[in-house]
Amino acid sequence: MTDFLVALCSFVVGSIPFGYVVGRFGYRKDIREHGSGNIGAMNALRSLGKTGAAVVLVLDAAKGFVPAFYTLSHGYGDVAGSIAAAAAVVGHCFSPWLRGRGGKGVATSFGAVFALNGYAGVIAVLGWIAGALATQYSSVGSVFGSLLAPVALYLFTYGSEAETLYGVFALLLIAYTHRENIARLRGGTENPIRLSRARNDIVE
Repeated sequence: MTDFLVALCSFVVGSIPFGYVVGRFGYRKDIREHGSGNIGAMNALRSLGKTGAAVVLVLDAAKGFVPAFYTLSHGYGDVAGSIAAAAAVVGHCFSPWLRGRGGKGVATSFGAVFALNGYAGVIAVLGWIAGALATQYSSVGSVFGSLLAPVALYLFTYGSEAETLYGVFALLLIAYTHRENIARLRGGTENPIRLSRARNDIVE
C-alpha cells in the first residue's frame, strides 16, 4: 500500500504540465501551439524565450527531485524512492491533464537522478551538455545523458538494484519519447539547438 501511495502521489506531482502553465499564465501562450508542440524546456525556449525556458526547466526538474527526495528522506528506502522517481517521470510524459500527452521526461528524470544520488545527477547533466555541445542536437544530449545515468547510479550507489533499474527504465522511456527525434537524426533532418527566439528551428 505504501509503494502504491508513493507511486500515485509522485505521478500526480509529475503530471503537472508546467510548460503549459507557465506559457498560459505567464506569457498568454499555449506552448502546445508553437514549435514541436512539446511542453518541455526546449520548446519553451523557442516559444517563451530564455527566461520562460529556465523557469520550465527548473520546475520540471523539481517534479522529479521532490517526490524521490521526500520519499528517501522520510525513510521509505531506495525501492520506494526509485518508484517515486519512475512515477514522476511517467506522469510528466503522459499527463492526464493533457489527455495523456506530455513532455519527453529528460529534466524530470535528471531531477529524480539527483535525488537518488547527487553524483549520478551531475554525470547525467554533464552527459547532456557533452552530447548537445558536440552535436548541437538537444536530443543527442538527452539520450546520452540518460544512457550515462544508470551507469552512474550503479557505480555511486554501490550497485543498488532499485536505483539502477530506475535509470534503465528512464533510459528506455526517454528513448521512446525521443523516437521521432532519433528518426530525424538518422534521416539527417533533425533541427539543431538555437538560442534565439527569432529562429524557428528548435524541435525537442
